[in-house]
Amino acid sequence: MQTLTEIKAILASRGLRPKHRFGQNFLHDHNVLRALMKAANISAGEVLLEVGPGTGALTDLLVQANAQVIACELDRDLAAFNRERFGARISLIEGDCLAGKHSLNPLLTKAIQGRPFRMIANLPYQAATPLIAILLNDFPNCMGMHVTIQREVAQRLTAVPNTSEMGLLSVMAQFYARIQTVAEIRPGSFWPEPEVTSAIIEITPHQPRPALPQYLHKLLERAFQHRRKQLGSSLSAHFALPAQFDRLRRPETLSVSEWVALANFQSIAPRQNS
Repeated sequence: MQTLTEIKAILASRGLRPKHRFGQNFLHDHNVLRALMKAANISAGEVLLEVGPGTGALTDLLVQANAQVIACELDRDLAAFNRERFGARISLIEGDCLAGKHSLNPLLTKAIQGRPFRMIANLPYQAATPLIAILLNDFPNCMGMHVTIQREVAQRLTAVPNTSEMGLLSVMAQFYARIQTVAEIRPGSFWPEPEVTSAIIEITPHQPRPALPQYLHKLLERAFQHRRKQLGSSLSAHFALPAQFDRLRRPETLSVSEWVALANFQSIAPRQNS
């Protein structure tokens, strides 16, 4: 496994420094890397997606596990380094993993579409939330994720009702998958040290994949745009509410199953939707 000294030497040999605009925080803590690999429990021959390989510290371990690695690297300098280091042992995509907030880079989509894969990665903070959401929503062949992300995002993904972290992301992610925090990661495990604590999370999609209720996302958007309002106030002008529904409740108090039931009710007794 790469040490911090080796990571710094790799960058220095190419006249490089960590690029803040790319959110580069290189994971060098061997205990964290071991914990991530143990949780991922990789099988030989598996197709694995790694976003942001950086200097290849995690990539080395994925290749040693005899996985089929698809790596996506935004930094052209580090993409060139990984191309030289790993050659044909990985499939390397140079560029942003995202084409926008709601879609992947077309080259990445082509690489992962049509075959089961998992994502194992030390994710750049700015890409983590949209990337996880897209994979859960649009890629039923994504069999799971073991990733490092900002602890705040982990708390939102795993939030339970009646907490301030409960929101649209919590409901949508938990609709598609079981999510749990494997471990928290101190800032000193990265170089440069981020100003926040991170976490390893495990995301296991529900099988069979549930069918998304037609109105679920629209309901959540409307409700959490006005999260301090009672749901009777924020929703009733746009959506049908069951007669027995407590209109005084606020959005963070509903469970995932309650949101699904409310979305399904729209198909039975629709009103003007927006």
